[in-house]
Amino acid sequence: MEKNTNPQTHKPLDYKNNQPIRWCPGCGDHAVLNVLLKAMSALDIPPEKTAVISGIGCSSRLPYYTKTYAFHTIHGRGGAVATGFKTANPEMTVWQISGDGDCLAIGGNHFIHEVRRNIDVNLLLLNNRIYGLTKGQFSPTSARGFKSKSSPYGTTEDPFVPAELAFGARGTFFARSLDVELGISQEVMMAAANHKGCSVVEILQNCMIFNNGIHSYITERETRPDRTIHLVHGEKMIFGTDRNRGIVQDGFGLKAVTIGEDGYTMDDVLVHDAHCEKSFVHQMLAMMDGTDLPVAFGVIRDVEAPSYETAVAEQVEEAKALHGFTCLRDVVMSGDTWQVE
Repeated sequence: MEKNTNPQTHKPLDYKNNQPIRWCPGCGDHAVLNVLLKAMSALDIPPEKTAVISGIGCSSRLPYYTKTYAFHTIHGRGGAVATGFKTANPEMTVWQISGDGDCLAIGGNHFIHEVRRNIDVNLLLLNNRIYGLTKGQFSPTSARGFKSKSSPYGTTEDPFVPAELAFGARGTFFARSLDVELGISQEVMMAAANHKGCSVVEILQNCMIFNNGIHSYITERETRPDRTIHLVHGEKMIFGTDRNRGIVQDGFGLKAVTIGEDGYTMDDVLVHDAHCEKSFVHQMLAMMDGTDLPVAFGVIRDVEAPSYETAVAEQVEEAKALHGFTCLRDVVMSGDTWQVE
């Protein structure tokens, strides 16, 4: 996406239509929509240069509420449609909205290849660890032992971790936020849009009806400062109610320490480098779960790499120049042909 250097001309309401919003009161989707509209406004990309594409699920209703190009596709195929749309329209800014079920179950194969190809799409993955639209079945991110309508005695499988899949697919951008962290959410959405390549933004979200409080261990105001950390490129990894805790290197791993205790000083605390080519530390940061180490919010990884739609466009121009192609028929008729009588 090319940055707009002109003075801001659009407001959040320029990207919102007048459709009634059909989400449950208190659903985290409301916050995500409002923040996305603000991010679009701040980026100042015209609505007619913006597309919002989704699959199936509660979160995937979001395109209905935007005054942009929008496409509510079929289950799990939002990534495939977004890839095709961006390849055919590289000048457009594309947002893909998906949930943990839509994106990581039936859409899991599309997800990993979308990330692997590094298509320039901003993927918002709303993770409430439940199937909400179909009324409360466990999802690919539900914890082992989780009881639901489809697992009344508890699940007998381990969950996917979205960050782990993204890194396994050689992702170039991964960020995370929480539905109630409006400032961080806008920060990571804008960073995602400014990244040239596939940007995966996981937003931990609450489902009031079928999984209320699933993220309460990090959403409670009293405990959030000690169980979460806001990572900012170039800044020390500091967290805690008193801002006196930090992340340090511990052999090949990471450790949370109290600054001033056990010989640890501010000099020992790591500085976040989101642009480091090697993903080893980024993966460890993304896998912190709020127990021994705080859950990481903010932009965790943001590195440069060739994007899919740019490479395809360049390849097309090279082929046209080399062979003199002017249309698709030229391509089809350029190889061995024969006539059937």
